[in-house]
Parts: sequence; structure tokens; C-alpha cells
Amino acid sequence: AEVSTQSTGRTISFDVPPQEILTKDSVTVTVDAVVYFRIKDAVSSVCNVDNVKIATKLLAQTTLRNMLGTMSLAEILAEREEISNSMQQTLDSATHSWGVLVERVEVKDVRLPVTLQRAMAAEAEAHRDAKAKVIAAEGELNASKALKEAADVINKSPAALQLRYLQTLAAIAAERNSTIIFPVPIEMLNAFSHK
Repeated sequence: AEVSTQSTGRTISFDVPPQEILTKDSVTVTVDAVVYFRIKDAVSSVCNVDNVKIATKLLAQTTLRNMLGTMSLAEILAEREEISNSMQQTLDSATHSWGVLVERVEVKDVRLPVTLQRAMAAEAEAHRDAKAKVIAAEGELNASKALKEAADVINKSPAALQLRYLQTLAAIAAERNSTIIFPVPIEMLNAFSHK
């Protein structure tokens, strides 16, 4: 019965169970995949291996662990398609003598430990906070430069200060406020206090 289902030439698939893998940078990840293959030579698949599906599945598990164990976490997350292609080629060449053609391998999921997920989230939040502080500081610097330039202009022309004062009063009056406070220069008050 096993020979007849294997010799139909239909594509067979199986899940590679989740494998715990220690990456090159000492992070434990859990990775699973799916493998698609078909029997291209029924005689070889019966004569050269006891159970072609189980043998291919076990080989896929060890190949996945071996390949990902040589990579860093960043490489695994960024190069899933390349990993799938490389794994397909490796499995196909290893199962060739069994009469198997490995058509496709897909890395389905890369799961990180919860503690690492939290640490990565905290690091990303700290990075965003630091960037926001830099942007705020740049804004303060630009504002202080603009204020200094304005002060220099006003210092060169005392009438400019009086015009700015009148503009501010006009803006306050336009808002229909019932009370307007007039700031009085201290020098004027000093003149009255000496009498």
C-alpha cells in the first residue's frame, strides 16, 4: 500500500515540528517549517530507504537545526526566503538517492522567547524616547537661535520693540478679552518714586 501511494507522483507535504535552535549569537528560538516533495523514482524510494516520508522528515528536522545554528537571530529573521531555498537544495540533493524530489521548503514561524520579546520592545521604546529627546533639543536650539536673532534686531532699533509691543496688544484686543494688562517699564516707576 505504501508503494502505491508513493508512486502516484503527487506532491506530499509534511510539517517539520517546531525545533528549538541555539543561534550563533546564543539566542534560543523555536522554528518550524513545511516541506513539499514527491516521489520521482518509486523503485529507489522503496529499495533505498525504509520509510521515505519519515526519513525525509527526520532529515528536514536536522537540516533545519544545522542551518539555523550557524546563523545569528538577525540573519534568521531577515533571510527566511534564502533559508528556505538553501534548505530545499540541501534536502533535494540528500534525498536524490531515495528517489525523492524536494520541490519546496517554507520556514513558517520563528518564535522568540517572551523575555527576549520584552527586552527588544523595551530597547525599541528607549530608542524612540532618545530620538524624541534629540528632536526636542534640536527644536529648542533652533528656537533659541531665532530668539537671539530677534533680540539682536530689536537691540539695533529701539522702535522695533515698541512696534512689537503694539502688535502684541492688537493681537490681545482681537481676541475680545475684557481685561488688558499693560506692562509698564520699571524705569518709568523709578521716575515717580524719587519725587
